[in-house]
Amino acid sequence: MQTEETQFQQKFEETCDAKENINTAANDADNAFLDENVDAQNEQDTCQCESCELESSVDVKALMTENEQLKAQVEALANKHKDDTDLLKRALAESENQKKRIEADVEREKKYGNEKILKALLPVVDSLELALKHSNHDDPAVKPTIEGVQNTVTLLLKELSNFGVEVADPEGQVFDPNIHQAISMAPSAQVEANHVLSVMQKGYILNGRVVRPAMVIVSSGAPAAPAEDDKKNSINIEA
Repeated sequence: MQTEETQFQQKFEETCDAKENINTAANDADNAFLDENVDAQNEQDTCQCESCELESSVDVKALMTENEQLKAQVEALANKHKDDTDLLKRALAESENQKKRIEADVEREKKYGNEKILKALLPVVDSLELALKHSNHDDPAVKPTIEGVQNTVTLLLKELSNFGVEVADPEGQVFDPNIHQAISMAPSAQVEANHVLSVMQKGYILNGRVVRPAMVIVSSGAPAAPAEDDKKNSINIEA
């Protein structure tokens, strides 16, 4: 009987010890959980404090205002750059056009700069040719003079040709109103209609430009045959 009581007492003590150990472990777990919560709360508080300190040290509104000002300055500079680029492009285009105009003026001056001198020399050539036309080529006394004048005219026209001068002497050619000036028309059995019958004054062309058109008489074609009545009247008159 005593043995059973002793065993029961031992089991009771063991049960109490086990319960105490369980309570101790539970307390330790609760303490550890509380410590972790305390550390986490302290860390969160530390972060919030640092964030507050950062916000207090930086003026967000001032930064936003400065950012807007910088954006406005960048936009203004971009617009100015665009305007300057457009202005430069226009200046380059105008410069290129001016260069082309100057080159065209220089080329035109090279081709037609001697036009005034040519016009001044044409009456001299006309006078020499007129003198040759009305000279007596059969007179031995004036033959050397005629040859001298002829050589002068030939040399003068040769030198003028070196400067791009062409002589327009269109006798027998088709009438061209661009380089010929018709002063009259006359019938001709030898020259076709609308062809130059005779040249009253030669024309001159400088590098493709007409300096003086040739003054010509244009053929109107063969004369018309006399009518039958005219023939009869002619016979009656002769009779």
